[in-house]
Amino acid sequence: MTTILPLAVSRNDASSGQSSSSTGSPSSTAASQDQDMFLQLLVAQLQNQDPTAPMDSTTFVTQLAQFQQLQQSAASGEDISAIRQDLDQLVARQTSS
Repeated sequence: MTTILPLAVSRNDASSGQSSSSTGSPSSTAASQDQDMFLQLLVAQLQNQDPTAPMDSTTFVTQLAQFQQLQQSAASGEDISAIRQDLDQLVARQTSS
């Protein structure tokens, strides 16, 4: 496989399914950037692979599975943050009563 040099890839939110909202928490913004970076690297890898010796399908599937795990981890973190906020609000209401 050939070495892939860093290259500038324009961000396309519609194709990656990511929004460019700046209202997210710092951790969700970092996770979004990590997802974007992973997608950029994956696309660059596919664009620059040798057509006569394509990437091993097992490696490709492994990378996609890792990306899915990243997405699930980010979603779990957001869910936990939302639950904590709800619990904090509930405790605040009970203390003020």
